[in-house]
Amino acid sequence: MRDPFPIAPIPALSAWIQPYADALHLPTLPLHIHEVLGAAAFYTFVHTILSPIISNAFFSKYYPKNHRARKANWDAHVVSLAQSVLINGLALWTMYYDEERANSDWEQRVWGYTGASGMIQALAAGYFVWDLGITLLNLDIFGLGLLAHAVSALAVYTFGFRPYLNYYSSIFILYELSTPFLNIHWFFDKLNMTGSKPQLYNGIALLVVFFCCRLVWGTYQSAVVYVDMWKAVQRGPDAGYIAAAFEKASGVDKNLMHFAKDAGPVPVWLAVTYVASNLTLNTLNWYWYFKMISAVKKRFEPAKKEKAAVPAGGKGTSSVATGPMVGEKQGLRQREHSIEDVVPDSEELRQGTIQ
Repeated sequence: MRDPFPIAPIPALSAWIQPYADALHLPTLPLHIHEVLGAAAFYTFVHTILSPIISNAFFSKYYPKNHRARKANWDAHVVSLAQSVLINGLALWTMYYDEERANSDWEQRVWGYTGASGMIQALAAGYFVWDLGITLLNLDIFGLGLLAHAVSALAVYTFGFRPYLNYYSSIFILYELSTPFLNIHWFFDKLNMTGSKPQLYNGIALLVVFFCCRLVWGTYQSAVVYVDMWKAVQRGPDAGYIAAAFEKASGVDKNLMHFAKDAGPVPVWLAVTYVASNLTLNTLNWYWYFKMISAVKKRFEPAKKEKAAVPAGGKGTSSVATGPMVGEKQGLRQREHSIEDVVPDSEELRQGTIQ
């Protein structure tokens, strides 16, 4: 399937990136560099302009416009919400309409390329370009943990321009089907709707979608890609298979194996990188899921009443000090950050508990 992106590759931009793509062995990058940079620019626009305008217009009471760290965190959640809705919709559309992709065999799943899957790869990479940039500009807020996440995620998606596992770009993007519910849950807390019926319904949807897309779908597809990678490490594309592919069709839009003509076995380091990243994420998904169940339940449990301390000598007085100073001390006292917030602020992200 041809790349359905409404803007065609920009010759000057493709020519500019070509030497770097050649040096890094990323032959499909020049075809999609305009999408990568366009996505990064779009998410920057949402973060710096669109989110403040919409948030001030509709949630002025709650939008932390005068607190730099909280504002950056709020705007980042708006971008995450917009990105997850957009990329999930496009990935599902691609999987449904891209017939060449749907009919791929294992060699095409590893070394094959279609324009539509390349677009998904590029838009995801563009999001992580934005993510890396905003993290570097606000490193004191987001911390080294998120910086490492942004760098590693961008690196993994960049490898797809070899092309490598282009077929799976849409499949693993669907991990993000639960992300809109995560962000909505976070906004309910910020809008003082903790424990409300809308948050309850959203929490149920969050748990169901997370279980289906990350644990069931994600675990199954991980097993499939491990099998494909094991075969690809053992040998490269069959020479007769490649020759037949070039006899039947030519050009990027017609031949899925156009970029695999001189491909050899997948480097072990590349396969190990993907497997290690995937195993880590799948393990965290299972851990997060059980913590999320506890967190959602906690939102709807009655608050525990604290008993006031009563002095030994009387009934009507208390030895516990009251007044502004106590309130100030309690306000300054910070809880230990954990996954139990379901959708954490940047302080929790800094400790690497969830992304």
